[in-house]
Amino acid sequence: MTPPTPDWQKLRADFPILDQQVHGHPLVYFDNAATSQKPRAVIDALVRYYERDNANVHRGIHELSNRATAGYEAARVRTAKYLNARDPHEIVFTRGTTEGINLVAQAWGSQFIKAGDVILATEMEHHSDIVPWQLLAARTGAKLRFLPIRDDDHTLDLARLDEFLTRDVKLFAMAHISNALGVVNPVAELCARARQLGAVTLVDGAQSAGHLPVDVQAIGCDFFAFSGHKMCGPTGSGALYGRREVLEATPPYMGGGEMISTVDYDHSTWNTIPHKFEAGTPDISAPIGLHAAMDYLDAIGRENIWRHDQELAEHCHDRLASLNGVRLFGPAKGRAGLVSFLLNDVHAHDVVTIADRYGVALRGGHHCTQPLMKKLGVPSTARASFYFYNTKAEVDRFIEVVKEIQKFFGV
Repeated sequence: MTPPTPDWQKLRADFPILDQQVHGHPLVYFDNAATSQKPRAVIDALVRYYERDNANVHRGIHELSNRATAGYEAARVRTAKYLNARDPHEIVFTRGTTEGINLVAQAWGSQFIKAGDVILATEMEHHSDIVPWQLLAARTGAKLRFLPIRDDDHTLDLARLDEFLTRDVKLFAMAHISNALGVVNPVAELCARARQLGAVTLVDGAQSAGHLPVDVQAIGCDFFAFSGHKMCGPTGSGALYGRREVLEATPPYMGGGEMISTVDYDHSTWNTIPHKFEAGTPDISAPIGLHAAMDYLDAIGRENIWRHDQELAEHCHDRLASLNGVRLFGPAKGRAGLVSFLLNDVHAHDVVTIADRYGVALRGGHHCTQPLMKKLGVPSTARASFYFYNTKAEVDRFIEVVKEIQKFFGV
């Protein structure tokens, strides 16, 4: 059951960092697609672990190690519930989305991708969902193709899906939500189509896991990677969901302690999943902090968060569209909680630099989507990205700042 709609303004008090001024102005933090802020509950969980429970996991039998192990594995159970995975053993802790995708490319890809196979991605992918596949293709002789986006609203050109998703595709990797366009992709439909052809699927959930309900069983993906730092968790936290049958068939990613069952001088055998993918001492505090973040988000209700995100994005998009000399990217309706834009004859970095003087934190650049920027015919965009602690009043303040930037540059 969805929790009741929260008092969004009251929730801001849970985030100490928001209560400050930047260059003499109240902070307006609109860089949430890059990283989110952390509530007191997450900060307290990290402090509590380091003050009371800090020890190595799995190997010790003393009380502190037992507590640390219990906290670490409880986070795995919590993550499985958060994603509606069938089994906590389908959750591999990583440093974030990038490591999760690289794990799949290195371990699964090196085992199952052969010369002549096709890896399919989309034209809106983040570099972390392009470069690992380029490296894999170079190692194996596979081919890398990209499902195009439409020129009008920058959504995927699904009319051409059959042209690109063919029987020689062995892996289809796709963003759930575009970090540069705000496009929400129909990942369940895409995964179902890929499964009919026997292709393995990977969903990049970096921009979705903290913003909307995620059900990996309903999506039907083989892999789902996400980052904790974009959903109120610590930096360096995240997880890779892998369907049990696929993980069990995948060889280890790195060698070392924990991922082994037995070691001799001439050979080794591997631990069970997920531990065979977690070599060495992990960042134990990161999953513990992530656990606290997931509890916090679910107490608010991801349905509520998603609705709030979309309301802010639509409000921002409409306000920007009402101004002269503004170019907007992505769909006008049904977008996620971010808006990318350009002001005529003003570089995105200049927009972001001047906005910062007014206390407004934006992101400017190619957003780790250089191929997409080339497709759009621009070097970069400015991006405002929202979370549940942002308000319409902040959006209106941002619009006034945009007007000041236009005056400054005479556009």
